[in-house]
Amino acid sequence: MRVLAAFLAMAATTVQADPVGITKDLMRVEVETAGGVVEISRNQDNGAVIEGDFARIARPCPNFCIQPMIPAEGVTPVGELEILGFLNDPDVVVIDGRVRPDFEGGAIPGAINVPYTEAADRLGELGCEPDFDGWICDGEGVKSVALYCNGPWCGQSPTAARRMIEAGFPAEKIYYYRAGMQGWRMLGLTVAMPGG
Repeated sequence: MRVLAAFLAMAATTVQADPVGITKDLMRVEVETAGGVVEISRNQDNGAVIEGDFARIARPCPNFCIQPMIPAEGVTPVGELEILGFLNDPDVVVIDGRVRPDFEGGAIPGAINVPYTEAADRLGELGCEPDFDGWICDGEGVKSVALYCNGPWCGQSPTAARRMIEAGFPAEKIYYYRAGMQGWRMLGLTVAMPGG
């Protein structure tokens, strides 16, 4: 009986051990989404581990080759703290460049889904004007974008960035979160479930 009580006390201590902050001084970020305000924080279970597809570390290359930190000249790589800041910045759109089923299976709260196959066709949503040969994206109202996909081995958002640039979107207005959903989940950050 004592052994069981000691085990349960130890298990409760493990689960509710030290608080898990985003940074030393930041426990949570609130983000306005189409479905209302979402609080982003880290999983407070000190024993939590990644499960499911995002725990897999070996995928055949091609198609799942390691992506460069900078997918095209002029694009700026960013991390989680920058993404958290962008989610509340009206001048930046956080874009999930994955195909819709991946997006619906879990996404960064507040991100919008623009599959990489559509990225070059939807620049009007970012303030660009259509042109015969692509888009004109040099106006004051053109928003910046922060692109992400599944992780360092996913080529969807790097492809979106290159296609956007080819269509006339300025590379300097593109941020790339290479860690993607794998990195986001690895850090235990809140995941939205847009598909259900």
